[in-house]
Parts: sequence; structure tokens; C-alpha cells
Amino acid sequence: MKKRLLSFVLVTAILGTFLTGCGSTKTSETSDTPTTAVDSETNTAAATGEEDNIVRIGVVCTLTGGSAIYGEGAQNAITMAAEEINASDSKIKVEIVNGGKVVDDASDSKQAVNAYNSLEPESPEAVVGAFFSSVTLPMAELANEQGMLLLAAGATNKKVTEVGSTIFRDCFIDPYQGKMAALFAKEQGATKAAIIYAKDDDYSNGLKDAFVENAEVNGIDIVYTGECTTKDTDFTAQASQAVASGADFLFYPCFLDTVPLLVQQVRDAGYEGVIMGGDGWDGSDTTGLESYFENCYFTNHYSSEDTAPAVQAFVTKYTENYGTDSLNACAALYYDAIYMLVEAAKNGGGTDSASLVKGMTGMTFTGVGGTFTMDESRNAVKSVVINTYEEGKVKWLKTLEP
Repeated sequence: MKKRLLSFVLVTAILGTFLTGCGSTKTSETSDTPTTAVDSETNTAAATGEEDNIVRIGVVCTLTGGSAIYGEGAQNAITMAAEEINASDSKIKVEIVNGGKVVDDASDSKQAVNAYNSLEPESPEAVVGAFFSSVTLPMAELANEQGMLLLAAGATNKKVTEVGSTIFRDCFIDPYQGKMAALFAKEQGATKAAIIYAKDDDYSNGLKDAFVENAEVNGIDIVYTGECTTKDTDFTAQASQAVASGADFLFYPCFLDTVPLLVQQVRDAGYEGVIMGGDGWDGSDTTGLESYFENCYFTNHYSSEDTAPAVQAFVTKYTENYGTDSLNACAALYYDAIYMLVEAAKNGGGTDSASLVKGMTGMTFTGVGGTFTMDESRNAVKSVVINTYEEGKVKWLKTLEP
């Protein structure tokens, strides 16, 4: 999946043999989409290993299942970013391989490996993805072996970037997110916390562990810990035990597809205190449960209500093009990732994988997710947004700085 330099003799032989037939291989339909297509000169440069000004990017995210709204947001965001960059005066342009389309990881680690490998014939210089840590980790192993830059957009598990020196991310990590959740619990006056987490999910386990560690530091007792799985739909047993524990704060670090069920069943069990989750809550469907989500909160990577020019420009254009249903943090993270790779090419002096890794290392970047710097572990040190709900709608509450 890296450019390989052919010898001059071989290139000369190839050109001499095929000179009469080396016109563009694009169809007329492809030529109408300049933001993701490559002309014949670029194809020749990619084949010979010559340096060019185009960063070829593969993108992986979830397009099917209960979290498909994330993949929809990612697809819209990368399309928008590519169009903007390629229409600008930037000397570095981008091409989203696979015809400009996101490859589906189906929220499954095996499928994620297949998705990553499916990009190999198109020789990307970087891969963006994925959003879930459990599917990003196996891709990171492959990328590290191949010297490929993998830019994780949303995978918050600390282990992701520990895989190797070519793995980066543009989101905060679980220990930091869990720490901020515990600090927020303290601010809310909580003294007794209950936790319900998915034992079969790395993300949920990571947030749970970080919250427990920091709750104890902040004088909050963990009075109940309940387990579930990512496939569960019945939380009545855990809900009743959480209520019986006397907890005044409930932490549920799981993904959006089960959040409405959990919130409804915990409220029906008589719990009126704070319920909080992580960034996996982003995009949860509150329809018909608007009153249940009062006094609920979650940490996130950005807020669409942030008045920063970069955020408002993104929100306005995204809404005009795609509406608001998929306007989530995943979209913002994937959007920033494309721009980060352009910046990496400028910093590193080239569009090949090695140059991109060089340019990404220690990068300071300003985008929709705010201004942040890559630390020595290739993690973005950035602020955390706390969101709440009003009449079922997500509302920005505050931003906690690093």
C-alpha cells in the first residue's frame, strides 16, 4: 500500500511498449467528479513512484447496523473536505480512493481487516479510520507492519496509538474522557456513582476503568457496577440494582444504539439522578423519550453550537448540503482528518506515507475539533465538550480544557 519506485529502465520499457495506449482510463462519468478522480498524469506518477502533489487517502467507517449514522456522517464530511481542498489554492490536493467512497467496517474487527485490505490495490498513502476502537486496533496492526499512516478518527482506546509509530488520532483518549466525566460528576455534587458497562466492548471497558479511577480520586464512591453486552436490550435488572444502591450519578459508557433503551428503563425504575455517557452517545435517538433525557449528559469532541469560525463554517455548509441528521462528532473528526493529512504533506515535504508520518508528528492543528497538538504518543491533546439535552435536543453545556 506504499508507492514503489520502479527503475528507469523498467519505466522506459513500459512507456515504450504502451505509449500509444496510455491515455486516461477514466470514464466520462469519473471525469465529472474532479474531487476524487485522478487524471492520466497522476496515474503515471503513482505507478512510477514519482512525487506528486496528491495525497491518496483510503477511508474506513461503519456504514451498516445500529451505528450506520456515523458512516453517513463520515462519508458526507470527507466528500465536503475533498471538494473544498481541491477547489482551493492549496498546492496539495487529495484523492479519496475507492471512488471517493468510505469502505464499511460493519463494526466488526474481521470486516475491518477486509475493508483495510480492500484498499491495497489502490495504493493509498494514508488511511483514515475507524471510529470504533475495536475495529481500529486490527487495522492499526496492519498499518504499522506496512509503514502506512493510519489516522484514527474517533477510536479513543489508549492502545490504538501504542501499536506503532505510524498510528495517529485526532480525538482524545478514554482515560482523559473518563477523567473529565468524573470531574463533571464531582461538579454536580455526586457522592455515590453507579456504572453499567458493556463487558464485551473495549471502548466501554476503557471508559469504565478511567471513570472508576478518577471517581475515587474525587471522593466519589462506586456503589454499584453492573455488566451488560453490546447486544442487550433489557436492562431492568441492572436498573433496579442501580436504584437500590442509592446512587446519585449513573455512568453508562456505551454506544448510541442502546442508549435510549437504557435511559428509558432506568427512569422507569425510578431513578431521577444524573445519567452520563461518553462520545458514543452522540446521535442517540430521543424520539418519544424527550422527558427521559432531562438531566442526561455526555462528553464529546465538539459542539455544533461552538461559535468558533471553523465550527460554524463546517456546520453551515454541512447542514446546507446534507441536513442535520448525520451532523455528529464522527463527521467533524473525519472532516478534520482530511485537512490534517494535507497539513502533514506540507509539513513533511511529500505525499508518500513516510513524509506524511513525518509531517503529522508533533503537529499543531486548528479545525472543527478546536486547536490541538499531537503529543509524544501521537494523541491529540484537546478540550472536551459536555453536552446535555433540552426537550430531546442536544445542547452544549460547557467545554473543559486540557
